[in-house]
Amino acid sequence: MLKIRLQRVGRKHDPSYRIVATNSRTGPKSNKHVAILGQHDSIRKTTTINDPEQVKDFIAKGAQLTPRVHNILVAEGVINGKKVNVLPQKTPVVKEPTEEELAAQAEAEAAANAPEESTDEPAAEEAPTEEKVAEDTPEEAPAEEEKEEEKTEDAE
Repeated sequence: MLKIRLQRVGRKHDPSYRIVATNSRTGPKSNKHVAILGQHDSIRKTTTINDPEQVKDFIAKGAQLTPRVHNILVAEGVINGKKVNVLPQKTPVVKEPTEEELAAQAEAEAAANAPEESTDEPAAEEAPTEEKVAEDTPEEAPAEEEKEEEKTEDAE
């Protein structure tokens, strides 16, 4: 299968590319390409397509475009279509929920919260908390103090 891809040419830290039609099984640097279709310089933002009709012929014969070459050809007006996102996907694409899904989620949350509220009240009554236990027990400390005061008065 033929692929239309970029072949890097140029010096270190100064990349420029050839747009070539090559066999998909050969590497881009092998120089075993079928045709040189153009040049692209990403630093200087220049692109030249040698023969746009030849590019269209390769595509008509079944040649596959890499995403970057597709975007270059769309920008140059050789082919019609939308550009493709070529940035790496570091995070998964999050699908925005529809109104129906949001309504169903809100109902589920409401249903989940309703039983919890009704079960909390009886549980609070059945298991007394430390504050309630402290309120129910009589305070013995003042009574002991009174007894101690009486003993000291009797002793004097």
